[in-house]
Amino acid sequence: MSQPDFVIAPSILSANFAKLGEEISNVIASGADWIHFDVMDNHYVPNLTIGPLVCAAIRPCTTAPIDVHLMVKPVDRIIPDFAKAGANIITFHPEASDHVDRSLSLIRDSGCQGGLVFNPATPLDYLDYVLDKIDVVLLMSVNPGFGGQKFIPGTLAKARQARAKLDAYERETGRRIRLEIDGGVNTANIAEIARAGVDAFVAGSAVYGAGKDSDPHRYDSIIGALRSELAGRGEPRTGSTRLK
Repeated sequence: MSQPDFVIAPSILSANFAKLGEEISNVIASGADWIHFDVMDNHYVPNLTIGPLVCAAIRPCTTAPIDVHLMVKPVDRIIPDFAKAGANIITFHPEASDHVDRSLSLIRDSGCQGGLVFNPATPLDYLDYVLDKIDVVLLMSVNPGFGGQKFIPGTLAKARQARAKLDAYERETGRRIRLEIDGGVNTANIAEIARAGVDAFVAGSAVYGAGKDSDPHRYDSIIGALRSELAGRGEPRTGSTRLK
């Protein structure tokens, strides 16, 4: 089944962990597309979050894709664990792998879609060698490690650069690669980010911090507001081979 042209992927890092299953069910019922799952190891990044057991626990709560972002070093040991736990997409930082091509192959061999994550200061050069093994490119628009940070404006130029690379690859192969962004995304900037070529948006505190008890599923208003900002702005390309 094809994904929508614009994907909204709330990060559970900002959810209420005391009722995580309910939070996930509500945010998907409110119109979100993916569940973004941030994994931090207090080694590659200065924070410690959640692992495969939590992923396995939430898998029965939704049929939506679980988008696992590994901020761990090394990455290879834990990739199969997340695949078995029900992850659909697994992305990692190239600096955290000794062999990027091998790690991407491991993700695909484990039955998941794979991708690379680029910190604000990490160049996109890695893409030149592994695009054939990538389904998603994730740009960090904050420095990884903590939620609630402000968007780094320079990421917009990087997004346009990444989109140019991905469009050139699509013209050659007919295969579309998602361009995702994570950090400081909200209703005030999501349309501008879309115009830079991004088509998947991670939002944590902007979504979970805006829940309303008056909404049928708590997050209907904020998801609707994000969709409204995207509508008619930064129009997605038509005729592309979409990520399945």
